[in-house]
Amino acid sequence: MKHLLALLLAASVTLPAAAQEWQGKSAAFFGVTFLDTSNEGSLNGVRADETARLAMIKAYIAEALRAQGLTLLDLAPVQEELDRTVNPAKCNGCDLRMAKRLGADYTVVSEVQKVSNLILSMNLYIKDTATGKQLRGQAVDIRGNTDDSWTRGMRYILTRNVFK
Repeated sequence: MKHLLALLLAASVTLPAAAQEWQGKSAAFFGVTFLDTSNEGSLNGVRADETARLAMIKAYIAEALRAQGLTLLDLAPVQEELDRTVNPAKCNGCDLRMAKRLGADYTVVSEVQKVSNLILSMNLYIKDTATGKQLRGQAVDIRGNTDDSWTRGMRYILTRNVFK
């Protein structure tokens, strides 16, 4: 897993050149929320491999954002509120409020929803903190619950939408 993570982080640096809009800007990246709506999750609980994939994809996104010129801000000043938030991607604008308190130019939220062990949905959205307007974002469905499928899905979002 560690070797795969190092390889993925190195690969993220080869993303297409970012538009000038990202250079020198800051972002509040609120991580990746895992939503397990499968029967498996309710019956068997949290799986270690999915927890590891969640950490892997969070690191992959963070490195890709940095590689495109964004500075990721420390979330410590809003950590208490973030800890009370179930899902920053769907919290009636709490991500924008927290990002404004941090002084971030952008807010970045992401989710992975497990429908079944075969079908998962991933999304990532970037909003302008000042206006609340979504600048980039996409959702993709992936097949398979593996390190490779998670990485492919997020790489697709980053290269085909966020950093196009």
